[in-house]
Amino acid sequence: MTLRALVIGTGFGARVVAPALAAAGAEVVDVVSARADVAGAIAHSAADLVSVHSPPFLHAEHVERAFDAGAAVLCDKPCTPSASETAALLAGAEASGSQHFVNFEFRYDPCRVELRRLVRHGAIGSIEHISWTHRTAGSTQPLRKHGWLFDRDRGGGWIGAWASHAVDTLHWLLGEPLAVESCRTRIDVVVRPDVDGNERACTAEDGLLARLVTPSGVAIDIDSTYAASDPAVPRLVVSGRDGTITSVGDRHLSIERGGVASTWEPESNGADHHVQPMHAWAIELVRTIVVARDPAGMPTLYDGLAVDRVLDALRAEA
Repeated sequence: MTLRALVIGTGFGARVVAPALAAAGAEVVDVVSARADVAGAIAHSAADLVSVHSPPFLHAEHVERAFDAGAAVLCDKPCTPSASETAALLAGAEASGSQHFVNFEFRYDPCRVELRRLVRHGAIGSIEHISWTHRTAGSTQPLRKHGWLFDRDRGGGWIGAWASHAVDTLHWLLGEPLAVESCRTRIDVVVRPDVDGNERACTAEDGLLARLVTPSGVAIDIDSTYAASDPAVPRLVVSGRDGTITSVGDRHLSIERGGVASTWEPESNGADHHVQPMHAWAIELVRTIVVARDPAGMPTLYDGLAVDRVLDALRAEA
């Protein structure tokens, strides 16, 4: 059986997801705009998988259409603008019996896979503290035009765009839930031109500072922005009782244990940070839908809901 896949979204969906699915052996029957007749496209395609990469405020509608058609669904993150909406989606998935997955593709990033392996095997002892610094100028160099990402009412904001991946990585890395102790957000670029050149006010955050904790006492500090005046290579520092592991830009790991330092690097890294993990994720996704049908260990709407609850708490604390 060849998996028939319909991709919704002509941005990330067309640029990264569709080629990854094709490379994994799926037949990508179409890539349609999020603002096209999505219901008609789903019905016409007879797709086995509908991969939803529309803006978050459209996710629920598009996912529900796919469930109605009996298709499996890959939903991008954040699943919806709020945990209550995601909970409703999950209830619909359970009622329909459809397979459902969430696009937390960085679970398949080689550096994060190795980091998790080391942590889970006790390479640095019990984890005590995590520091995640991710300061990029992706929305300012060059200046990104106004759109849903900068509109809070349409599910925009850096909490949904970036912290969703970070929270899922932390859940997956530690195997523990997260509680929000504090969060401060900011909007560094308050006005942006839209596609027609009109100045539009930005209502969604483009940066955050937060502290989270786990039931076992791991403290996690996050400093992230999409509009940095001083961009730097992202660093994820995991400190344990017996050592420290630093992921430098998801390009290599620096490991310090007992006064001995070492490094680990994956065999290859592409220019686009999303491409390599997305290809690995697509292979697993296609195999599971076509052959295994057991999503154990793969990110689903259950994981999406767990993440969206933390995102809601971050927004509420801010």
